[in-house]
Order: sequence, then C-alpha cells, then structure tokens
Amino acid sequence: MTLNRRNFLQNTALAGSSFFLPSIEEYDTPLDSASHAGYELLMIGTNWGFNGNAQTFCETAKKAGYNGIEVWLPGDEKSRNEIAEAALKNNLALAFLYGGGDKDPVKHLKQFCDGIQQALSYKPIYINCHSGKDYFTAEQNIPFFDYTIPLSSSSGIPIYHETHRGRSLYAAHVTGDYIRKKHGLRLTFDVSHWCNVHESLLGDQEETLASVLERVDHIHARVGHSEGPQVNDPRAPEWDPAVKAHMRWWDTVAEKKRKEGKRLTILTEFGPPDYLPTLPYTRQPVASQWDINIYMMNLLRKRYS
Repeated sequence: MTLNRRNFLQNTALAGSSFFLPSIEEYDTPLDSASHAGYELLMIGTNWGFNGNAQTFCETAKKAGYNGIEVWLPGDEKSRNEIAEAALKNNLALAFLYGGGDKDPVKHLKQFCDGIQQALSYKPIYINCHSGKDYFTAEQNIPFFDYTIPLSSSSGIPIYHETHRGRSLYAAHVTGDYIRKKHGLRLTFDVSHWCNVHESLLGDQEETLASVLERVDHIHARVGHSEGPQVNDPRAPEWDPAVKAHMRWWDTVAEKKRKEGKRLTILTEFGPPDYLPTLPYTRQPVASQWDINIYMMNLLRKRYS
C-alpha cells in the first residue's frame, strides 16, 4: 500500500505538535505596568496574501476584530477609492504602505514623493514607508527622510520609515547611524528583517537596539530568526528563543507608549508563501497565515491593552 506523501507529512507534524504546549502562551497576560491617559492600542490587519476584493477584505478584518488596515498604496485612483470606501464602511482605520522602486536614486525619490502625496490626500492614520534602497549611499537615502520629517509635522499625519531588508534601514547598525543624524526620524519596527540580515537575535547590538526602540511608533509583529524573516509558526515551541526576543523588544515599545500616554499601532504581518514555508513539490503551506495573524492579534491585544 502506498502512503500518500502529503497525508504522511501532515499527520506526522500534527502528531508531534500534540506533545508540546506552545511557549508563546506565557505572554497571554497583560503587561504589569500602568498606562497613562491618552494611551491607545490599535491592532491593524494586512491584506498581504488575502484573496478577495477590498470590501471582502475589510469585512473579514472587521469580523476578526481588527481596528484598522494597512495596505500598499494602490497604483490607480479607482483602487485607492475602493479601499478607502471599504475601510470607512466597515469602521476601520486606514493606513498606507508605500515605497519607490526605480534603481536610479533621483527617479526613485520622485516616485516616492508623488506616492506619499497621494497617500496623504486620503487622510490615513499613518503612512509607513519603504524608503530608498540598501545599495543607495547615505547621501542618496537621506533625502527620503528630509522629505517626510517636515511633511509629517505640517500634515499632522505620522510618517514612519520601516526597518526592512532591501531598503535604507536594512540593518541595525545602519539605522543607528541614520537616527543619530536625523532626530525627527520615526520608525516602523520590523525587527524580523534584522534577525535575518545579521543572522542572529541581535544580542551583540543591544545598545543600538535600545536607541532604535526610542524612535518606534509602529510595530510589524512578525517573528524572524537567524536564518529567515519568518518562523513557520510562532506557537511552535522550537521557536521559543526567537519569540522571547521579539516579545522583549515589543514590550519595551509598548511600555514606553503606555507611560507616555500615546498611541501604539501594531500590524500582525505573518506573510503568505513564500514567506510562509511550504512543503516541497506540493507547495502546501505548513501553517495558516490568517490563523497565525489572528492568534497574534488577540495575544498582543490582551498583553498591551
């Protein structure tokens, strides 16, 4: 009798997981610190990997319990209007993600500035930027910050720059240099990228991380590890060291916002294949992206509310 390859792999994985209590469950308790007046937590959902139109996505996100959505700024006005209207109809806060793509720094900056202006016209609760490129020089990347820092102040709309592979803030030490030069630079903290870039949980860069965490206003809550930007399932006990490291960093940001009485936004951003590992040949995902993100939303809301 031939054993079905997919069933064997599924059954083996399920059988093995039943013997373990997910280590992440120890964080299913509120932070032991007071929150001051003005503190607000908004849990944000992503349409990355979602199959459906704007209205269906917003309905699904609202039903799941999200307070808002963050989506890549659509390239055409019709699509931008559709997502804005769907968010409004479902009483969801709207945030945009945007970044240029041209390999020429001058053209790239022009794309970036045009897109930021389009995003501002929809009055989002924030704009998250994929800024510049990792192969641009510091002199070529700094104009992205110089453009957004005063614009954020004048518009009243927070504009953040994400710690992201392939972009200007691709590594911890590089970001440390930029924040020393630009005191108004505010960050989206997606540390999963840095774990991958530095092939570590950053234990040798604690001073840099401490200075970076002072600048964080928005979190992309994905757990990375030394060999990749996303663990297959943060509930699995083998990822306990990575989970604890990320929770420690996120706790630091949350405690700071609670103390200051300011808003904290968190996007649960576990991605679809190929961010999410798959089985060979079948390309079957080893876990459910949507279920993981909902789990993380509920856990982080309970911990940080």
